[in-house]
Amino acid sequence: MRRGLLVRPTLAAALATAALNSIGCGGGAESGLVELSLGHVGSPGSLYDVTANEFARRVNERLAGRAELHVYGASQLGGDDAMLQRLRLGTLDMSLPSTIMSSMVDAFGLFEMPYLVRDREHMKRIEEAVVWPDLAPRAEETGYRILAVWENGFRHITNSRRPIHGPEDLSGIKLRTPRGVWRVKLFQALGANPTPMPFSEVFVALQTGVMDGQENPLTQVTSAKLHEVQDYLSLTGHVYSPAFVTTGAGRWERHPPEIRAEVEAIAREMQAFVYETAARMDEELLAQLEATEMAINEADPARFEAASEPIYEEFATAVEGGRTLIEKARR
Repeated sequence: MRRGLLVRPTLAAALATAALNSIGCGGGAESGLVELSLGHVGSPGSLYDVTANEFARRVNERLAGRAELHVYGASQLGGDDAMLQRLRLGTLDMSLPSTIMSSMVDAFGLFEMPYLVRDREHMKRIEEAVVWPDLAPRAEETGYRILAVWENGFRHITNSRRPIHGPEDLSGIKLRTPRGVWRVKLFQALGANPTPMPFSEVFVALQTGVMDGQENPLTQVTSAKLHEVQDYLSLTGHVYSPAFVTTGAGRWERHPPEIRAEVEAIAREMQAFVYETAARMDEELLAQLEATEMAINEADPARFEAASEPIYEEFATAVEGGRTLIEKARR
């Protein structure tokens, strides 16, 4: 198997945290400049990285002299769980959680249902029919406010043991998943041995054989160089993961209303850029991976859908209003 270099911690995380603590303690207050912070787990070059930086560029251009947005990517501020905790504590303004939202608010497990989202146009309809009227209010009840819906992407499986054509090929594979109860349930039902793990630890886990495989959008696979320590890419597209521009209600409400309104408007308008960039990157990155040593195969979605149908029924009965959420999303 190909082995890349171990990813080692650097001074960047400590410096980022120190800078963020300064912002969290009112940095920029003397000049009247509102300092904002956004953290995410995406590696340089990932969709998260590209879109977060474009968001910051737009905010800093339009609110020049009034507000400034700083981006802390590549898990500099910890994993998604750590950043969600920072949102609640009021030491971080915004983050880009995806799967982990289902561990914070069980109704977000809707987006863990396999093959629920057909394409990005369908996702837009789900956003209007389900996210804003149903999911966002539930998030706010737990202290989180959703500002906009972006994207993590369509997820595929990589591993070091064999091509994955159907669920039976996952038998016995040690598979890293993000922290989310329904993703774990899904891969248990499909026969894998799933283990939740922060994204920042995935490369080394794959490199050392602690994990056999993982599942992520192509942008995360390539930007984190997971193809250097994985032999097979199976295009399953089993789950589409939105990303949510999220803030902690307490800290956010302390910023001037006009600043909040403009930032939220920019975050919403960013969606067109996010979706366009994501679609382009999917095509470009697949071509790049085809030029590597990875063996790439198309999986059989019908077999995965059939094997995962019990997950839908469990969600429908276990989550308050779960059946209605599924019905509204599938329209």
